[in-house]
Amino acid sequence: MPGALSDIRVLDAGMMVQGPQAAALLSDMGADVIKIEVPVFGDQVRYVYLSPDDRRSAFFSACNRGKRGLTLDLRTPVGAGIFRRLATAADVVISNFAPGILEGWGLGYETLAELNPGIVWAAASTFGPRGPDADRRGADLAGQAAGGLISSIGYDGEPPSPVGATIADHIGSLNLAAGILAALHARERRGRGQRIDVSLVGGQIWAQASEYTHCLMTGEQPGRSNHGHPLFAPIYGVFETADGWIALLNAAPAANDAFLIALGHPELALDDRTDPENEDPAAHEWFAGILREALRKRTSAGWCEAFSGLDVRYALVRNYPDVIADPGAWENGYFAEVTDSQGVPHRVVGTPIHMSDTPMAPGATAPELGEHTDEILREAGYADEEIEGFRKDGVI
Repeated sequence: MPGALSDIRVLDAGMMVQGPQAAALLSDMGADVIKIEVPVFGDQVRYVYLSPDDRRSAFFSACNRGKRGLTLDLRTPVGAGIFRRLATAADVVISNFAPGILEGWGLGYETLAELNPGIVWAAASTFGPRGPDADRRGADLAGQAAGGLISSIGYDGEPPSPVGATIADHIGSLNLAAGILAALHARERRGRGQRIDVSLVGGQIWAQASEYTHCLMTGEQPGRSNHGHPLFAPIYGVFETADGWIALLNAAPAANDAFLIALGHPELALDDRTDPENEDPAAHEWFAGILREALRKRTSAGWCEAFSGLDVRYALVRNYPDVIADPGAWENGYFAEVTDSQGVPHRVVGTPIHMSDTPMAPGATAPELGEHTDEILREAGYADEEIEGFRKDGVI
């Protein structure tokens, strides 16, 4: 079945993660996404290798599967002219250069909108297109740091630490995709595209909207995570078991007594300090100590059995191999086995979105550098002789 965006063409001039992952999501939705890379070198994330002996890139594969590959040097007048021709037949342009770079090459929104009023021009940056830091370059770690996320992670009295995933890039990519989809919907009513701007810092602030609102209301930093969340206590955190770790997300008030019985402390049902509505920090700290001691006495599997059937929200702390081994993750399409054009199967991260009438489908592989260059330029009306000339001049 055709995807929801099967009639949409995207020019993905992004690099690394933030822009390309947004384009990959649109590709999963059925869009024809053209990955544009500088000739010879390509996207720098291609060189984040699996290991010194394995020159594949997980980052490039994850963010560019299902796309067609075109090499094109946008810094040259000829390359910029080819891009403008491609843009006349495109619906979306995605980039995550520093603000002003595409404009300097004659590829800004105003220029492309004159050629194609329906174009949706979507730009992702680190600090946003305005303000004193607009021209600064950055990447995921800068977004985590400048957006305040790192200050919330870890334990009181210890150095801050970033998240072990490119979370600022991922959140930025989702915001970029959301803006593009809204702009395409608005175009159906207004007949005109528009400019979209998102940033790593803006995405991090949005992702912490509740915590930032707490700070806006009180003037205070909520605090460090300390194995849980600074604004939820005491049964909200990660606790050690006899053989691993388990996350507890509170028991429903009506299930509190059953939870205490399962914990091995039925006598605490009469102690006001275990009341879910008790807001005394000293009571929270005391009860957290009880929880830590009790939960170390059984295995993780034992606690899952003890909490089964109770209105207690919990989850084992799993590593990546654990998650990949979960049948439910495959049944829900969060991982998938897909076949490439040569019939070779690949295990890939699937899509987290399910659509009943226009199902999403992850691509099997990312394109080789410039793999579809000739094909795409022929579609744009260039003759083979012109294409060969571009290649000799280093434009493609």
